[in-house]
Amino acid sequence: MSGGELLERSLVYALGSVAEVRGGSLGRGTPCAGWDLEELLGHLDDSMDALYEGLTGGRIGLVPRDDRACRFRTRACAVLGAWAAGPPDEVRIGGRPLDVRIVAAAGAVEIAVHGWDVAQACGRPRPIPATLAADLLRVARLLVAEEDRGVRFAAQVPVPVGAPPDARLLAFLGRHAS
Repeated sequence: MSGGELLERSLVYALGSVAEVRGGSLGRGTPCAGWDLEELLGHLDDSMDALYEGLTGGRIGLVPRDDRACRFRTRACAVLGAWAAGPPDEVRIGGRPLDVRIVAAAGAVEIAVHGWDVAQACGRPRPIPATLAADLLRVARLLVAEEDRGVRFAAQVPVPVGAPPDARLLAFLGRHAS
């Protein structure tokens, strides 16, 4: 499974979630503690911007931007186009090189899970497709260190034995699947 394929599948999933966003819902709470839907969409847009920068210019700046659902949809299409056009082999983040496949896989986790958050905030829960969730969980386990807990990610949530892949992914990243 390539990082690009994961990225594409995650973007398709998240675009379906963002399609549910309505102007009056931007103040709703999300599964991300302390963030409303508007803040979550701003964060998603920052992620899309960073991916686009990395895929088209080979570097990611560290300056955040603020936007909404329409900007996310536009940037998601641009990111897919940048991947299809052939990204550079590496992306420099803060001056340090990182393999573009790792950047794409990390972006895929970010996009799909926050796509789930958006759907929850809109009151229209959408499970992450099982095969996508299983693939993303393998990536997330490599990317999220214990030191990230309480800083970038909430504590892992227990799940029952035999829980579906999306529940396991969400629990690993500190969310309670509904």
